[in-house]
Amino acid sequence: MAKMWAGRTDGKTEKIADDFNSSIHFDSRMYRQDITGSMAHAAMLASKNIISPADADTLIAGLEQILSDLDSGVLAIDMECEDIHMFVEQVLTARLGDVGKKLHTARSRNDQVALDIRMYLREQVDQIVELTQNLIAAVTEKAEVYKDAIMPGYTHLQRAQPITFGHHLMAYAMMLLRDIQRLQDCRKRMNLSPIGCCALAGTTYDTDRHFEAEKLGFDGICMNSLDGVSDRDFCVEMMSDIAILMMHLSRFSEEIILWSSWEFKFVELSDAYTTGSSIMPQKKNPDMAELVRGKTGRVYGDLMALLTTLKGLPLAYNKDMQEDKEAIFDACDTVVMCLQVFTGMIATLTANTANMKLAAQKGFINATDLADYLVKKGLPFRSAYKISGQLVALCIQKNTVLEELPMEVYKDFSPLFEEDLYEAIDLMTCVQKRISEGGTSVASVEKQIKYVKELLTL
Repeated sequence: MAKMWAGRTDGKTEKIADDFNSSIHFDSRMYRQDITGSMAHAAMLASKNIISPADADTLIAGLEQILSDLDSGVLAIDMECEDIHMFVEQVLTARLGDVGKKLHTARSRNDQVALDIRMYLREQVDQIVELTQNLIAAVTEKAEVYKDAIMPGYTHLQRAQPITFGHHLMAYAMMLLRDIQRLQDCRKRMNLSPIGCCALAGTTYDTDRHFEAEKLGFDGICMNSLDGVSDRDFCVEMMSDIAILMMHLSRFSEEIILWSSWEFKFVELSDAYTTGSSIMPQKKNPDMAELVRGKTGRVYGDLMALLTTLKGLPLAYNKDMQEDKEAIFDACDTVVMCLQVFTGMIATLTANTANMKLAAQKGFINATDLADYLVKKGLPFRSAYKISGQLVALCIQKNTVLEELPMEVYKDFSPLFEEDLYEAIDLMTCVQKRISEGGTSVASVEKQIKYVKELLTL
């Protein structure tokens, strides 16, 4: 096949070189952006009298037909073409003749691909934000259901203080909110148009870059043509944001995996989001959560691959930059799938509140509240601390919990104990006393839920 760039060379390359050089098997997914950008470019050329209005109308109509034919399946993308840009131009020229050859006036594939990927990733950001919002909604709804479900809070994976399951879930809602904010911030820097930068130095034609930028929904233009064609900061920034999002999903996955184990038995995952064993019939494996945890490493790898590709490139465009797309496309595809699966997994999850509460009781995480009770009755803290520790040791010996020790036992340790003790050390009382803003009390969790819901409706 003759190359459209033949001229300086004869355009005859070995088949293996063609395959190695080709990007159409992955950049073909940007055909919509490529064609839409080309239509705006044709309109700009006519607006500046670089081509005639009649030629622009012919080009735009031809491009619209190609887009329609690709969408409907009437036209298939030729994988023998070098890239999506050459494919579209080749089809357009075959259909329109010499008029089709006018489309590439005052632009280069360098600024064309930079335009396409910004437009494509802009849409990907919007999709990922929407999916993350859906996940936050699922997490928040589940937090509302379990806003008063007592569970142990952990530090060092050791039972530390009583919290509610709703409070724990809302911690992830806050993380995911920040992920959305990062992506939205990244989109602002991404939303500048590089078209018109041409190969690297701009063009001798009197173009109107702002015309194209506005027509394509950009906030402005890249102000330096060298930077416009060689910048991939927006890819790195988006992948970094995605990596952080995946890190949050991975941490959440780790807890779900632990909570669903027989050792914890805090949650039950729906059969729709688990698998069985090929040999052990009793197994119910949290494979979706494990895969999200595993795919996080894949996204990290995509980010490091692109950073490594870019780190030694001189200005302006280099063929190395073709490697940006597979990495960013894979990262986007991965996070989209993970978010969709994760949302369903959370929405169908149920909590074993009895086991959660029992774990909190057996962790003696109300022992500090027990000591505080004696202090409020006038006993010095160190003496109260010692009695509290002795009572915990007794409970361990008798395989019971502080709430179930009879009052006569308490009286043996101190005459200051009265019946009001049981209310003071009740785990719900311990939770409700955490009244500081952002804490684990039911009222605080309700406030957090309201805050998140209001942000999601903006």
